[in-house]
Amino acid sequence: MRRDEMTGCFGEFGGQYVSPELKRALDHVAEYYQEIRGDAGFQEELAYYLREYVGRPSPLYHAKRLSEHLGGAQIYLKREDLNHTGSHKINNALGQALMAKRMGVKRIIAETGAGQHGVATATVCALLDMECVIYMGTEDMARQELNVFRMELLGAKVVGVDAGSKTLKDAVDAALEDFAQNYAHTYYLLGSAVGPHPYPLMVRDFQSVIGVEAKEQILQATGRMPDYLLACVGGGSNAIGLFAPFYQDKEVQMIGLEPGGNGPQAGQHAASASYGVPTVIHGFRCYALVDEEGGVQDTHSLAAGLDYPGIGPEHSYYLATGRAKYLPISDSEAFRAFQVLAEMEGIIAAFESSHAVAYALQLAPTLSKNQIIVVNLSGRGDKDAAQALRLLQKDKEVGGVASA
Repeated sequence: MRRDEMTGCFGEFGGQYVSPELKRALDHVAEYYQEIRGDAGFQEELAYYLREYVGRPSPLYHAKRLSEHLGGAQIYLKREDLNHTGSHKINNALGQALMAKRMGVKRIIAETGAGQHGVATATVCALLDMECVIYMGTEDMARQELNVFRMELLGAKVVGVDAGSKTLKDAVDAALEDFAQNYAHTYYLLGSAVGPHPYPLMVRDFQSVIGVEAKEQILQATGRMPDYLLACVGGGSNAIGLFAPFYQDKEVQMIGLEPGGNGPQAGQHAASASYGVPTVIHGFRCYALVDEEGGVQDTHSLAAGLDYPGIGPEHSYYLATGRAKYLPISDSEAFRAFQVLAEMEGIIAAFESSHAVAYALQLAPTLSKNQIIVVNLSGRGDKDAAQALRLLQKDKEVGGVASA
């Protein structure tokens, strides 16, 4: 893969398009990360907490009943939902927080959409005795009240962001502004594989434990590589964590499932790879949803954690070079998959992960029984239970298909 170690560019994507103040802060983090990346002591400490605190390795579960029901390929679920805090987000939060502590920082800030990254960040800050401030759009706070409470219970201060669409992209803006002003004593713990260098690189590295484990587990279980990897993509941290370790394995097809929302009209989805163009947002170049004047479009998704107007630079590179495909999944398809997985396997997945499950439901019946699909089940659905109940009640009232 073509990546510039100094600028963090994946082909034409990535880089740093930021103010001088923010560049100073970013370069400070990038320099320290390059030092610590190969530090055996740091890697041993991280491995200890991933094993003893997070509970890794997460299982690779053969969903036999679902596979038999669909009558095609064998579906395996990478169970990131079983991690401490309930999602893949803890992998990256732990890695960056341990690094920040070694840097001597006492204050951690982060952005969050669905709240899972916020909960993971608040968790590691409690573990490591660090001050924690989480920026969250007020629209997302209303959708994810339980996660707001969990963050506050863990000792974090949750700051509501009322700007713009009051969702994830606005929380990122607020966090970047705070970081630029306070980087001397503050560390910005970014949660997705987006943003200016070095964040996409760091997040990819810390999340690659998913793909490294999955490769070893599928070879042990079946003696062969999977035919397909499926993962939901908003910014893209869980997907890049699964995809990157398989990058050189050309026989493995990688498909990211995007939030198709209520259709292709502007403002009705957050499918940046499907409907976006190469541009610069939040200090990096990627595929993003912008209007004719270059302004960032409003987005929508059933899943708050996917409600972001761009995809990470490494995903953008995979898309541009054809190494991976990215397809939209509608709110109704994701919600139906949420129900099917619960009914068939007793697993309540996050709405985000349900986008990947939805495509597995479509793809598996078209394949032979000796083919293999690995689905990254990036999070559990406890946080979405109240929203799911409201959708089901609404569905009964209108007598139609539940929609967000």
